[in-house]
Amino acid sequence: EVQLVESGGGLVQAGGSLRLSCAASGFTADDYAIAWFRQAPGKEREGVACIASSDGRTSYAASVKGRFTISIDNAKNTVYLQMNSLKPEDTAVYYCAADTLCSDYSYEYDFWGQGTQVTVSS
Repeated sequence: EVQLVESGGGLVQAGGSLRLSCAASGFTADDYAIAWFRQAPGKEREGVACIASSDGRTSYAASVKGRFTISIDNAKNTVYLQMNSLKPEDTAVYYCAADTLCSDYSYEYDFWGQGTQVTVSS
C-alpha cells in the first residue's frame, strides 16, 4: 500500500527549530516528487517546499526560503523538512504529498500524509 506518514511536529518558541519527517512506504520516494504543504485555520493550503526525483532540484515558498530546507534520505525512504528561525506565522498543520512532478497546486498530488501540527509561540 502507498502510505506517507509525517512526524516531528510540536510546540516551539519563535526563533526555534523543528525537523519534520515524511516516511514513505509502498513506493520509492526517489521515484516521485515529494512536497510539503501547510494549512493554517481559515487559510488555503499552500505549498512550502518540494524536491523532485527527476533532477534533484528543490523549490521553496518565498516565505520560508533561507529558513527551511527539504532533503531526502534514500536509505530510509524518508523526506525531511528542516525548519529554522521559526515564526508564529509558520503555525499550521504540515502535510507531505507525492506526485510525479513538483507542483504549486495541492490538487495535483496523488498521495498525502495525515499531517502534523506545528505551533510557534511568540
